[in-house]
Amino acid sequence: MEAYRFTWQENQYWGSCEPCTASVFSTQVRSGVVDWKIGTRQAVEKAVREGLPLDRFTQMTDYQKWCFKQQSRPKAGEKFAQLTTAVKLLQWVQTLKNGLPDFVFAVSEFALVPRTDKNGNPRLDKDGHPMMYRRRKQDNILSLSGLFMSDYDHLPFPPQELYERTLAKGFPWKVRLAHVTSSGFGLRLVSEWIPEAGRIADNQYLQAKELGMLDVIGTTGKHVTDNSCVNADRLSYCPRLQDIIFIDEENLFHI
Repeated sequence: MEAYRFTWQENQYWGSCEPCTASVFSTQVRSGVVDWKIGTRQAVEKAVREGLPLDRFTQMTDYQKWCFKQQSRPKAGEKFAQLTTAVKLLQWVQTLKNGLPDFVFAVSEFALVPRTDKNGNPRLDKDGHPMMYRRRKQDNILSLSGLFMSDYDHLPFPPQELYERTLAKGFPWKVRLAHVTSSGFGLRLVSEWIPEAGRIADNQYLQAKELGMLDVIGTTGKHVTDNSCVNADRLSYCPRLQDIIFIDEENLFHI
């Protein structure tokens, strides 16, 4: 079996978090579906931001199907109908982002647990055996990969510029992957965890400090460092191949 270092999910809501081989990673970043979802998100957000015509998006079959589903929901459908076209489109592309495959770089293995129904009872397969899957949850982690992920979104300058700061002599973290986020305005860094620096949160903070990012404010007014990424089970949405700035394939996939 091909070696792997971290895990991935085809769908963050119900998918099993399985080993991510170099082959799996390559297939996902080259996926036409991934390319379409990210490209569509960026195109819609750009059109809304710049006040461009939205007709070409509202005519998309996927968008129309999504709208029909939202309008069919009891009570919520009435509120949805009152939203502007721009807001509806922005909500739709958020679901496209949330539907991307995702990687969990900090975890190399999750434990197998039974799938359950809404009442907490195990789901059974056709032979009457419990349906097992690897659930992405903090208390279900079996082993860590030694990697950690930092998410710098809403950057007020090109993401490439932030990556270039990691090339400075003496930069203590070994970067294994750097890619532009699905918004087009952020950078995600996957680096080797330095145990002496402390926990994931400590490594993220010290890395941000080393990169001169602690006082930088993003284009949306938010701090650029995503503090929700301090948990090891935090997912990282799949990028397109063209959004990968740097990848150390040998060390990203093998310990």
